[in-house]
Amino acid sequence: MLSATRWQALWQELGGTAPAGSFAELSGAYGAADRHYHGAAHITACLAHLERWRPLAVDAALVELALWTHDLVYDTRRQDNEAASAERACQWLADAGLAAHADALREMILATRHQQPPTDSDAALVVDIDLSILGSTAQVYAGYEEAVRQEYAWVPEPLFRAGRARLLRQLLALPALYHHAPLAAQWEAQARCNLQAALAALES
Repeated sequence: MLSATRWQALWQELGGTAPAGSFAELSGAYGAADRHYHGAAHITACLAHLERWRPLAVDAALVELALWTHDLVYDTRRQDNEAASAERACQWLADAGLAAHADALREMILATRHQQPPTDSDAALVVDIDLSILGSTAQVYAGYEEAVRQEYAWVPEPLFRAGRARLLRQLLALPALYHHAPLAAQWEAQARCNLQAALAALES
């Protein structure tokens, strides 16, 4: 599902060449059997959304790189997935002679922890696109919840339900899930309906 041609073209747009082995590493990570949601399909969906909303980006190439790499490291037993993903992606920038972009890329990837408001417009776009699944149809959203549960299959059901409910309440407490007005207009209302329904199911 991931395109090596698009990956190479992105690095050319950034002004360099894709580091040797980087696409194979990406493909292996996102194709892992335990990536029930945070895999190639998620990245492909993010890139498709970027195609539509690319005019909102200040540095579209760097936004695209952040979307490609924001879940590069994903282990449900770790607490530092975004930081580890950012460090690997920034190493690739350094390898390509593009280290000047590292700080901006790191901020975009760390923003996908969804703990603090994004620091700038491009980080906000990455966050909005990463959360696009929340604003999908009820049926698609239900599939997302099921996939997340599979990724946490090692967590006992009572603990999972409590932790997931806490996360959903945190999201619902945000003043806005989406930061760019066109994306909020498309996804915000449906996302809140989906989150409320999922929370009710967890607490039933």
